[in-house]
Amino acid sequence: MNKDRNNKSQKTKNKKTKKKMKMWKKVLLIMFLIILIAGSVFAYRVYKNGGGLSGMLATVVGHDENTKKNLGEFQVLLMGVSTDQAGVSLTDTIMIASYNPNSQRAVLVSVPRDSFTGTNQKRAKASDKINAIYNLTKDPMKTVNAVNELTGLDLKYYAIVQTEALIELVDALGPIEYNVPIDMDYDDPTQDLHIHLKAGVQQIDGEKAEQLLRFRKNNDGTTFPSDYGDNDIGRMRNQREFLTAVVQQTAKLGNITKLGSILDIASRNLITNVDFNALKDYLPYAVEFSTENLLTESLPGEVPDLSKTNGVSIFVVDEEETKQMIKELFFPEELTAQDDNTISGNTTNAISNTSATSSSSSGTSNSNIKIEVLNGTSNGKILQQVVEKLKDEGYNVSRTGTTTATSKTVIANKNQVSNTIINDIKQTIGTGTVSDSNAGTSNRVDVTVIIGKDYEY
Repeated sequence: MNKDRNNKSQKTKNKKTKKKMKMWKKVLLIMFLIILIAGSVFAYRVYKNGGGLSGMLATVVGHDENTKKNLGEFQVLLMGVSTDQAGVSLTDTIMIASYNPNSQRAVLVSVPRDSFTGTNQKRAKASDKINAIYNLTKDPMKTVNAVNELTGLDLKYYAIVQTEALIELVDALGPIEYNVPIDMDYDDPTQDLHIHLKAGVQQIDGEKAEQLLRFRKNNDGTTFPSDYGDNDIGRMRNQREFLTAVVQQTAKLGNITKLGSILDIASRNLITNVDFNALKDYLPYAVEFSTENLLTESLPGEVPDLSKTNGVSIFVVDEEETKQMIKELFFPEELTAQDDNTISGNTTNAISNTSATSSSSSGTSNSNIKIEVLNGTSNGKILQQVVEKLKDEGYNVSRTGTTTATSKTVIANKNQVSNTIINDIKQTIGTGTVSDSNAGTSNRVDVTVIIGKDYEY
C-alpha cells in the first residue's frame, strides 16, 4: 500500500519536474530569440553606422547613420602656456587644429609665436607679438581673433593647455615612442627648466614631453639644423611631430578604455570654451583616424632685419602664401571644384601650354620633386598604391591626405615643374588631367595629385 503511494508520489513529482523543464526550455528559447533579435538589430545599426569599432561605439552611444553626416568639421585653437614664471602667461605654442569625421582628415597648423599683430613694423614692440595677447588681456578670444585675422579662418573655440596638463596627459597615455631629432642640452634656472635629452627613438614620459616641446636652443647657442628647420621653425616642427605621435598613441585600441580619464584630465586642466558633451559625439569616429590623413604646416612668412623693426624680433606672415595654404588645407573641395572647372575648360593640353614658362629642366632629379597625394575616392588602398608607384620612381611624396569625392584624377602643377616630369608622373599613375595652377609658386609642394574615381586600381 505504502509502496503504491510512494510510486504515485514519485510519478507526480516526475510530471511536475518535466513540466518545469518544458517551461524553462520555453523561457530560455524566448530569451534566446530576444537576444538574437536584439543582437541582429544592434549588428544592423553597427553596419549602418559604418561597421567596425567606430560603428560599434557610435551605436553604443546612441548615434544613427545621420549623426556623423550632421557633424561639421571641428576646429579649435590650441595654446600652450607655461606657468613657471609668476604672473606671466606667454602662449609659446599656438596651433590651429581641425578634424573632419566624414573625410577622416585632420590638420595641424603652427602659428609662429612672434607673429606680428601690430600696425607699424617700424615701431614694433614685444607686445605686438601674438604670444603676448593672452598675457596682456587674459581673454583667449583675443588670440583667436588675431589668428582669424592672419588666416581668414573663422575659429570659435580655444583650448589653453598648461604645462601640468601636458605632463599628466602623456603619463596617462603611457610613454610615447618618439624620435628626438637632436641632442638637447639647455638650462634656465630662472624658470627651473632643465632639458637634457639624447637624439634618437625613445620612450617619452610627461616630464620629458615638457622638455621636448619647450626646447629652442642648447646652452652653447646651437639649435635645430637648417634641413630640419632652425630656431622657431624647427621648434614648431618638433611640436607638431610629437603631437602626431601622441595622436597615434591615443588612437590605439588599448587606449580606448582611457578616454574617460583623458577627458577628466582635460576638464580639470584645460581653459576652454569647448563643450565636452558635444565633443564626445566625435569620439566614436576619431578612434579609426589614421595619422596618414593628418596634414601639418606652419604659417609662411619671414623674419625682417631688426633695423627695420625697432630692434624687436618679429615674424611677418605672408598674406598671399597663407591664403593659398589655408585653402589647400581647410578647403580642398574648392580646389577640386577649380580643377574640375579647368578640366571642363579643355586644359588637357596644359602641358604644352606651360613649356614657355617652365623654370625646371627636364634633368631635374625626381627626389627633388615634392608631391602631395590626396585621395578623392572611398578606397583607402588606392592612396597607398599611388604613393608606392611614385616612390618607386624616386619621387618625394611629402604629404598625403583625403579630399572630397571627385570623378577625375587631376595633376596640379604648382611650381612650374617641367613638362617631362609632369608627363612622367602621369605615366606613372596611369591617368590624370593636368592643371597648371594659377596660384603662383608654393614652398610646400611642387605637384598635387588628386586621385579620382577614374583611377584603375
